[in-house]
Amino acid sequence: MVELHPRGDARLRLVEVAVGGPAGGLLAQRDETRGGEHGHVARPEVLGGVLGTDGQLELRAQPGVRAVSGRGRGLGWFGRHDDYDTAVTDTALIDPDVLERVLSTALVGGGDMAEVFAEDAVSSSALLDDRRVEQLSSGRSRGAGIRVVDGETTGFAHTADLSEAGLLAAARAAAAVALQGGNGVRTVALDPLISHGRGGRTPPDSVEKERKLGLLTRADETARAAGDAITQVQVGCGDSRRRILIANSDGLLAQDEQIRTRFNVSCVANGDTGMQTGSESLARTEGYEIFERHRVEDIAEVAAARALAKLSARPAPSGEVPIVLAGGSGGILFHEACGHGLEADHILKDASVYRGQVGEMVASPLVTLVDDGTVLGEWGNFAVDDEGCLPARNVLIENGVLTDYMWDWLRARKEGRKSSGNGRRQSYAHLPMVRMTNTYLLAGTEDPEEIVAQTPSGVYVKKLGGGQVNTATGDFVFGTTEAYLIEGGRITEPLRDANLIGNGPDVLRRIDAVATDFDMTPGTCGKDGQSVPVGCGQATLRITGVTLGGTA
Repeated sequence: MVELHPRGDARLRLVEVAVGGPAGGLLAQRDETRGGEHGHVARPEVLGGVLGTDGQLELRAQPGVRAVSGRGRGLGWFGRHDDYDTAVTDTALIDPDVLERVLSTALVGGGDMAEVFAEDAVSSSALLDDRRVEQLSSGRSRGAGIRVVDGETTGFAHTADLSEAGLLAAARAAAAVALQGGNGVRTVALDPLISHGRGGRTPPDSVEKERKLGLLTRADETARAAGDAITQVQVGCGDSRRRILIANSDGLLAQDEQIRTRFNVSCVANGDTGMQTGSESLARTEGYEIFERHRVEDIAEVAAARALAKLSARPAPSGEVPIVLAGGSGGILFHEACGHGLEADHILKDASVYRGQVGEMVASPLVTLVDDGTVLGEWGNFAVDDEGCLPARNVLIENGVLTDYMWDWLRARKEGRKSSGNGRRQSYAHLPMVRMTNTYLLAGTEDPEEIVAQTPSGVYVKKLGGGQVNTATGDFVFGTTEAYLIEGGRITEPLRDANLIGNGPDVLRRIDAVATDFDMTPGTCGKDGQSVPVGCGQATLRITGVTLGGTA
């Protein structure tokens, strides 16, 4: 899995003091207008201690999946759903009466809005390295963050103490930062609790350790059987169950449960050109029922084949060349090259190349870019965002025309509009911010093989690696981890790793063919020190020219 890391983008000034012991923290937030860069590194990512790599996923609702919801302020029936067994109950993490008292206390001195975000997250992981079980672990995180908004200032306190006394202390601390004076009493009345479910038919905690280790062993044996050149295999699986509750002074009260499962294989092949690596993964917002549809042996075969192919790779060419991106593999490029620039916090800070361009042609007419948190099973899927708002299918660019940006509650409030369901946070100890969910380009009408056949020469990129993007300018640098030469309309020799260098808006305008073979890749997006799960996707497409920094 690709892990995306921040590079000093639109940072906030933070002031921190202790609240509720070593597990707590108090932060005061004031916006600063500053441009910067986003980057991501194609290296193993840790989730619950499990190493992961890129994977390609299907974008479709699975049979037997239903979303559980109800009626209430700002919340209703959501998503794409079918039948589904959910483990969510009507029992809240915090009693509603306690929540009302905490929110009232947070606003006793004034303020525009108070919010409580509570979380109970458990995770487990297993790692098989060189045929030895190197890791078999589990962990749990439980606590609450309280936010108070007063004009342009946000006070935030978090604590691991979910007792009423602990929550009241955090509420007073957050209010002390947000408010510069004033007095009065504001009573908060919450709507009935609305429960959502994103669990699975086979929850991770119902799966025996022996079954998990059996999956690892089967994948290890398959990868090693691919060839004598495979000298090292690492296989990991990880799962998490995250239960959240959000309540605010507008009366909203909602909770959600999110279950995620991932399986990954990394291989090392040794030959005349030295050691080469290959990896593949499967990652879904589901339980262990994913292994009823996907074979771990298939994942291992792909990882081993990638490592073996690199043993005969030749140096990549340099200069501007046509690039064909395989379905799913290039989604990460568009996530970075234009996705971050369409997040409202960058827009309002004048730190995005897309500021003020709504209604203008910013891409090829073949490009329709969507951010959609409702797609069941994808890595960026959830029932409510981390501010209690419903996710949505947000069309950002339609037929090349910029139509909208992504919004969280705070930025939407400043502009007098509604959140688009893009308010996300890493955990209860973090403030929410505008984040992507599942960001993808819609499929086109071309045959993927014909796109290659109609390309006399160029490079076919099967898998992208790490890189970085400056959101203010759109300039990017990405590495390739699996690429092949295109000669006479055919994919020929494998290429050594190289860099793609270009500009996001320019690349969007240079797309001249989009195929039908849509696919998705899971990732972990980093921004301002926070990481959240996301999905990226697209069909096979051709860019007429991108600078390739090879060594040939």
